[in-house]
Amino acid sequence: MENVENKDAKNNIKLGVFVTIGLLLFIGAIYFIGNRQHLFSKTLTLSALFTDISGLQIGNNVRFSGINVGTIKDIVIVSDSMVKVDIEIEKSTQTFIKKDARASIGSEGLMGNKVMNISPGTPSSKMIEEKDILLTKKIAGLDDIMIKMDSVAGNAVYITADLK
Repeated sequence: MENVENKDAKNNIKLGVFVTIGLLLFIGAIYFIGNRQHLFSKTLTLSALFTDISGLQIGNNVRFSGINVGTIKDIVIVSDSMVKVDIEIEKSTQTFIKKDARASIGSEGLMGNKVMNISPGTPSSKMIEEKDILLTKKIAGLDDIMIKMDSVAGNAVYITADLK
């Protein structure tokens, strides 16, 4: 009888250790995911209006001077030529981003995800506030470059034909 009780006690201890480790891993995962999505820090919501978001998606990173400071929270089509992108950035970066800062869309690498880049603006401008709308600038994308290259190649054909 004593052997059975001893075995039950060992099983209960093993179960308790297993549940405790599982719970700690779960809490760690929630903290890690929440920290990446800025759930545990003070944030600021801003918007930007673009004519083309070039594949930007909800959850993509927002960078300020090359540092990840936030995420894309929402993308809404405003009109047939305008898309509103809502972003959430860390409140601690508010003092560095000015009202005349410009947002642009870039990529993390040659084949990487799209990111929104924010340039700081001029030091003499006021800092941004909650619900401000950032100015935007369009950066030449790969499609734009390919169209220009096609035009250049066509011109090269005409020039070489004339030289011949």
